[in-house]
Amino acid sequence: MLLARYQHDFIEAGCDEAGRGCLAGPVFAAAVILPRDFDHHLLNDSKQLTEEVRYQLRTEIEEKAIAHAVAWCDNHEIDEINILNASFLAMHRAIDKLLCIPQFLIIDGNRFNKYRDMPHQCIVEGDAKYFSIAAASILAKTYRDDYMKQIALEHPEYEWHSNKGYPTISHRKMVLERGHTPYHRKTFKVTQPGLRISDEIIDKA
Repeated sequence: MLLARYQHDFIEAGCDEAGRGCLAGPVFAAAVILPRDFDHHLLNDSKQLTEEVRYQLRTEIEEKAIAHAVAWCDNHEIDEINILNASFLAMHRAIDKLLCIPQFLIIDGNRFNKYRDMPHQCIVEGDAKYFSIAAASILAKTYRDDYMKQIALEHPEYEWHSNKGYPTISHRKMVLERGHTPYHRKTFKVTQPGLRISDEIIDKA
């Protein structure tokens, strides 16, 4: 069962990202502030939900959240500062866009670059433990999926409409045969049969 809040003294925003382990496209992040009494029987880690349910929940989250925002870092920024720092920067940008200023952050994962002087707590698998992080995971995932479907029209041979930029066998094969597009992360090296990503484990978001 997911929990409504990590602490009860301050306005709390949950943050999560999507697309960290992809070969192409941006990393997206979201920040969400939910009402204290928010509850939803379907809300969970976005990876545990069907695409249909994710989009259904996105509508409800955006209607009921006190504040929500989505931001990203593109593939060029990822190549410049590395994927981990780009993930944190995307979260910072999402927090910057919140119309209600949070006082405390809960972050999915075990590391985070401090946002200004705001206190935070990193929570491993937080998207399966707290509503606001789960909500952020759904927004980040669905908005990134929308973006990847859009750019897939420019390069249909890479099948981003279905793989969303993740290193499927067919995607890796196409990169090795045809090379990078302007949307590919050039620091993410593709080899056969494996994939080496600079110091990061491929996520499944």
